Amino acid sequence: MGITPGSTSSARHRTAWLEAGPADGPLIIFVHGWPELGVLWRAQLEHFAGLGWRCVAPDMRGYGDSSVPADPGAYALREIVADMTELHDALGGAPAVWVGHDWGSPVVFSLAAHHAGRCRGVAGLCVPYASAGFALVNLLPLVNRDRYPVAEFPDGQWSYYRFYSLAFNQAAEDFEADVEATAAMLFRPGNPQAAGRPARSARVVANGGWFGPARRAPAVPRDTLLLPPGDFRTVVAALTRNGFRGPNSWYVNDAANIAYAAEAPDGGRLDLPVLMVHANWDGICDTAHGRLADPMRAECANLTEVRVDSGHEVMLERPAELNAALTEWLESITG
Repeated sequence: MGITPGSTSSARHRTAWLEAGPADGPLIIFVHGWPELGVLWRAQLEHFAGLGWRCVAPDMRGYGDSSVPADPGAYALREIVADMTELHDALGGAPAVWVGHDWGSPVVFSLAAHHAGRCRGVAGLCVPYASAGFALVNLLPLVNRDRYPVAEFPDGQWSYYRFYSLAFNQAAEDFEADVEATAAMLFRPGNPQAAGRPARSARVVANGGWFGPARRAPAVPRDTLLLPPGDFRTVVAALTRNGFRGPNSWYVNDAANIAYAAEAPDGGRLDLPVLMVHANWDGICDTAHGRLADPMRAECANLTEVRVDSGHEVMLERPAELNAALTEWLESITG
């Protein structure tokens, strides 16, 4: 079953997407994170299309063939959720299952909190729900201070998050200096031996950027496990064309995102079915070995949790295991 492109445009935004499966099938929407594209859900599109689902994977705001606003404030979750409601309307508006990875998780959780009627269920990969809003100030109290002593690591593993607000232009320039090398560094499998040790992301501010004085990604061999050559070239081409300022802008809207979260009905409590997928070897979003996912356990009335032996890019590194976990959960909530 093939994967085909689609798009919808309004006065405020254009969303491009990839689609697979029968047009009259139940709808499942896969929402990517930083710095990804809809095509990275290929294994999920093919699997669930084969099970009869209508599968859609958009390029999010700032990525691929979707709109790339210049104003960093345009990347607040309020705007991005509005993009998704416009997409949902264009797809017919029937309640959908929403699956998010990385920054896509706060998107689908925010949509569930503000627009529950659009959701049959919502799944987050790696990044958990927090009704107070996904923002640095809300992440810091959950840092494992045994691993990240405050004197040495004031922001814990989230130092890279802080760096975007301290040196926004530099962060983009450093990634853009060699986009192919940046992508080769980012899309790598998890390392089980690194579990329990401080993540590289914890030293970004102290090092003056991800790459220190070099100001560019080191040349590393491209890993072929996560991305086939064609998809890797597609990602590199899109990031080269659009740059990193749009994707990085998702990190500089904490105040707006906290205010948006505060507007959710019922204090943001989610009563619909929720799945949390923990990646056991994820060094930054370490939900498997710390307190990062604790808030969502009190804020989700119908929560299922699954662990997968994987690094952060779980849908690429362990597609079969992820697809099996999603399938089992979907069968439990849809009958």
